[in-house]
Formats: sequence, structure tokens, C-alpha cells
Amino acid sequence: MEPINSLNPEIMDVDPGKLDGNAAKVEDFRNRIDEIFTKVDKLEKRVNEVEEFYSATCNTHVTTSKGSLTVKDKEREKHFISVKKQQQDASRREAAAAKRMQELMRQFATILRQITQHKWAWPFMEPVDVQGLGLDDYYEVIDKPMDFGTIKSKMEAKDASGYRNVREVYADVRLVFKNAMKYNDEKDDVHVMAKTLLEKFEEKWLQLLPKVAEEEKRLEEEEAEAQRDMQLAQEVAYANMARDISNELCQVDHHLKNLRETVVQKCRKMSAEEKKKLGTALTRLSPEDLNKALEIVAENNPSFQATAQEVDLDIDAQSEYTLWRLKVFVKEALKGQADNGGKNIVTNSNNDDNKKNNSKRRKELCDALAKNAVKRTKKISSL
Repeated sequence: MEPINSLNPEIMDVDPGKLDGNAAKVEDFRNRIDEIFTKVDKLEKRVNEVEEFYSATCNTHVTTSKGSLTVKDKEREKHFISVKKQQQDASRREAAAAKRMQELMRQFATILRQITQHKWAWPFMEPVDVQGLGLDDYYEVIDKPMDFGTIKSKMEAKDASGYRNVREVYADVRLVFKNAMKYNDEKDDVHVMAKTLLEKFEEKWLQLLPKVAEEEKRLEEEEAEAQRDMQLAQEVAYANMARDISNELCQVDHHLKNLRETVVQKCRKMSAEEKKKLGTALTRLSPEDLNKALEIVAENNPSFQATAQEVDLDIDAQSEYTLWRLKVFVKEALKGQADNGGKNIVTNSNNDDNKKNNSKRRKELCDALAKNAVKRTKKISSL
């Protein structure tokens, strides 16, 4: 899509107020340009969003979770239906997993109840009375105190302070006995009681462990699948968005072309002297810019072969639209060459043969334009 800035007085070369002598039409034209600017700004933001997504996808694995994607633009909301569906499916999976975990917790609670009802469980039911028992060094030896009363409270908690899975409860139960065995001597009754109950607890835990391992594997597989589904849904959504952006850009480009043609239609015709100057200016272009100029001609002349080995260009046969576009392009190209010290940029400029060939091509172009036609042999190797 050509820059919107190409729609400027250089194309028209006439006072905008003279367009049909109707100021209202001029104002309407300006409003249409403003609308295009606004639309292009919105498209640019959407393009940046798509680029950021694919950039993140290429560099890292996209982490997704419930509610991680929000859509603010109502015009794009339709593209994210599949993403929302994946989020809903994820919510259902989470609910089902929570229900299965509750069942495992219920079975674990049965084991815990059997252990706590043992006649030797009484020393571990409440937090150790460190001050009452005069255990001044207890907190120096034990980093994390634990007891069955605390475990029961955490199992019954409904907030974030509660256990998330059976593994966490299992770890705290073992900690109760390990603390007792660590602080008390091996011959001490509390040490023996803790060791005995720990062995009984481990035996019962081994019976439940296969179910726990199965659930953990299932959760891992479901999470991986959810990640893949969400990633795929996002890719589809952004691919659709990219496609729509491309279509809208084509529409903007078409709209701009129509506006340019409208402007040219309101312009005066280029004089013979101006055409001659334009032809002369074409001979001053670098080979690269000359190719671009011929491409401009080819855009509105299907029969013109800009890439052919031999090209015929009749300035008088070109439309006003093409002539004014060429004038703007040549002016900018020559200005760029002047900014670079007035030197044409040629690939392999140190090659003497290339220099001679380029000089020859310019001479041919100049001679042809003097006869109101251009013949130029294009040999890519010589440029």
C-alpha cells in the first residue's frame, strides 16, 4: 500500500479550492482522508498485537490459564470464540479434577482417622507445649512444628490456607512423626511411639498411593492437553485476525487508489514541456529507481512489460494518473540521490563494465525519449 502522504498537492499541482469550484467537495475529500488515517491507526495497533503474539510464541511457550485472554475490541470478539470455549472446557476439567481430589482426600482422611485413634497417638494431637514442658531448645532443633490438630484444621479449610492435594497432607503427617523422632532420643517413649505410628501410616499410604499417582498423571496430561488446545485456539484466532487485517488493508489500498484517481481527474493535463522534463528526469534515475518507475507505468498498463529485456515507453501514451505519479516518484527519488551526494547507488559500483553499461543504458533512454519513446535493454547482470 502506498503511503497516504502521496495524496498531496504535488500530485494535483493545483489549488485544492478549485476542485470543481466546490469547497464542500474539498472538505468531503479531506474527511475521507482523515477516516483513512483513523482506520490505518487502528489496523496498525491490531498488526502490533498479532506481531507480539507470534513473537512470544516463537520465543517462549505461551502460558495460559482461566481468564488469561480478554477481548476489548468488540469487532474482534468473534475471533476469540474458540479461545473462550477452551477456557470453559478448562473450567470444567478443573471442577472434575477437584471432585476427584476430594474423593482422594476422603480416603486419606480415613487413613488419618485410623492413625489418630491409635492408643499411642495422643502426644501428637496438639501442638507441643514448648513453654509448659520447658523445651527451651525445641525451636532450635525443629524448623517446622506440626501436629494432627493443625492438619485437621487445614484439611477442613475452604480457603487458600487449606491443602491443595493429598501429597501435601501426606508430607505434614510424616513431619509430625519425623519431628518427634528428631527431637527425642531413640530410647525415649515418644520416639518409639512416633516411629511405630509412622510405619503403620506408611503401610496404609502405600495402598492409596497408586490412586494418587494415577490422578497426578491424569492431571499432568490434562494440563498439557489444555495448554496445546489453548495455544492452537489462540493461533487460529490470531491467524483469522491477520487474514481480516490483510483484507482490510487491501480495502484501504483500493480506497486510496480511487482517491488518487479522483484527485488526478481534477488536475489539469500535463503539458508537453512537463512531459519532456519528466522524460529527462527519468534518465537521471539510478537503475534501481528506474525499475521502480517502470513498475508504476506497468500498474495501469497491463500490456506494458516492465521486466522484459527490452522496454518501450511512450510518455504521450500514458494516462494523467500515471504521469503525475511518475512526477512525484521521480522528484522524491532525485531528492534522495542528491542527499547521498548526487551519486547513483549501483550494486558492484567498482565494476568498470557495469559502469559502462549503466551509462550506455541512460544514453539509450535519453535518445529514445527525445523521439517521444523509450527503449531500454534491461540486463539484470549489468545493473
